[in-house]
Amino acid sequence: MPLTITQKLIQDHLVSGEMVPGTEIGLKIDQTLTQDATGTLVMLELEAMKLERAKTEASAQYVDHNLIQVDSKNPDDHLFLHSATRRFGLYYSRPGNGVSHPVHMQRLAKPGKTLLGSDSHTCANGCMGMLAMGAGGIDVALAIAGEPFYVKMPQVWGIKLTGELPDWVSAKDVILELLRRHDVKGGVGKVIEYYGPGLESLSAMDRHVIANMGAELGATGTVFPSDKEIKRFLKEQGREEDWIELVADKGATYDINEEINLSEMEPLIAKPSSPGNVVAVKEVAGTPIYQSYVGSSANPGFRDFAIAAEIVKGNHIADGVSFDINPTSRQMLTDLVKESHIASLLQAGARLHQAGCNGCIGMGQAPATGRNSLRTTPRNFPGRSGTREDSVFLCSPETAAASALKGEITDPRTLDMDYPKVTGPKKPTIDVNLLDTPLPLEEAKKVELQKGPNIASIPDMDEMPDEVAIPILLKMGDNISTDEILAGGARVLPFRSNLPEISKFTFEIIDETYYKRGKETVGKGGHAVVGGFNYGQGSSREHAALAPRYLGLRIALVKDFARIHWQNLVNFGVLPLTFVDEADYDKLEQGDVLVGSGLRAKIKQGNEFSLQVKGKNQEIKVRHTLSERQIEIMLKGGIINWVKARNVTA
Repeated sequence: MPLTITQKLIQDHLVSGEMVPGTEIGLKIDQTLTQDATGTLVMLELEAMKLERAKTEASAQYVDHNLIQVDSKNPDDHLFLHSATRRFGLYYSRPGNGVSHPVHMQRLAKPGKTLLGSDSHTCANGCMGMLAMGAGGIDVALAIAGEPFYVKMPQVWGIKLTGELPDWVSAKDVILELLRRHDVKGGVGKVIEYYGPGLESLSAMDRHVIANMGAELGATGTVFPSDKEIKRFLKEQGREEDWIELVADKGATYDINEEINLSEMEPLIAKPSSPGNVVAVKEVAGTPIYQSYVGSSANPGFRDFAIAAEIVKGNHIADGVSFDINPTSRQMLTDLVKESHIASLLQAGARLHQAGCNGCIGMGQAPATGRNSLRTTPRNFPGRSGTREDSVFLCSPETAAASALKGEITDPRTLDMDYPKVTGPKKPTIDVNLLDTPLPLEEAKKVELQKGPNIASIPDMDEMPDEVAIPILLKMGDNISTDEILAGGARVLPFRSNLPEISKFTFEIIDETYYKRGKETVGKGGHAVVGGFNYGQGSSREHAALAPRYLGLRIALVKDFARIHWQNLVNFGVLPLTFVDEADYDKLEQGDVLVGSGLRAKIKQGNEFSLQVKGKNQEIKVRHTLSERQIEIMLKGGIINWVKARNVTA
């Protein structure tokens, strides 16, 4: 049978299950990616597993999130991460070397391989003909130890690209168009696979931009073919020997079909506060801005910065606008300097920041209260920028640069200039020092882990109870993001390796009293939360499951879950349930007490059972979608207990 690229990748790595959409499959993982906001827990988990050495073909730890050093917490953790990579045989990217996703693409990504990362935007490397997926840190730790990654077999959503992008329109507008059509849960349970003649005009980095924000659609992954353009990119990186051709078979069919005519595209923008709130730029043109920001893994390429530089070259940004330039890799920044693009940006009034995630994750560049921020980042969830009452728009570099010049949201097609034609650097830099290579095994065995005072071990967690009578501490609406469950940013992420401290920020954007109320349920059976559709969208950070669990969360009952957060809840022993009848959501109120008995037997016997509402004579029918393996994990109280019970060591 003719196969799509996605089906080929899954078939080549399938170790358990069948390729039937919706059923659980186990996949061999070739490469892993961790970053410093999630990697500290991963390294602690590897230590707990008594790992001797990474079992993957390549695993890399990047320091790109927590770059601000206002005290010792971040640099102490960087030392710990460096020592852990030396001990366990991982590559290491130092602070300032760049964002994990483009650096991995430049130095390690290989067509035909699987990549699992403890960052939801790991899917960006699907641009290289890889099956690249985000996951919680514990799943990545297990993959490093040689265990399969378990995921539900996705549908394959084929998107045929035709035509060619017109002037002033770029790759960011393509993924915004898909979000305009389908919103933030349109890709749940799917891998998006792009094909068609429109690919010929999209560079490898253009494809990275599109693949990156597949996460915003909730997709399991995004896959592009490995064609002559990927061969060109790898040759430019000095890695042509890593290229293989990987394309869909002639006659391959997709579960879902769609087409985008690139020639018909126009500049688009996502309004606050969701990546799915997309309109044409012309519809909001004239809106005043305080900040215009270029960078992040959603626009990480040389072209993305060079086009902005050419647009502002010889001009000056508008008064009162902060034009923030956030380079995404040291290698790419070197090329921008050599080609004088950085000089053009600085002369126009831009502010240059170090290569890293920076403002995308709320690490600096927070906008002023009540002012509009225009960003090329992938997300604009409430408070993610670091400003609680933020107003963030998502757009292309062309729109960001044009708006910086005018001081208001501007359709770049209205500028009085020809569209700049940007070419790549004459002699592209190849920086082989972006990654420290793994130590030989015997030398690695001698390395001691360097743990600063901010690192705390994960507390022991009890098994799933058989009887519950637990209050609903929060009732929430649709599209609650992991940034709202547990914020990122400079205040919070320095405590990523200290669960008791980071838990103090849990749900603070939604309800500042949650921490105190949650703590009071610990030792009393715990509590539940209720939510709407797409609960847990966004970042893969497992802290958004682990911190509520630490504060007593036992059940999350919602209309449906985002994939990675659902899996993280299972991994840490929080029972993820959905309403059989979505209308029952309206029957529940904050403060209601959910009562259940015989739960351990019920989740094994079937997918549906009932909970009662104390004092209301109401029955709520609920459903779980756990596999047999996940039921075992849930009964043990989480994957750490499950691993200990199986004595999984490497």
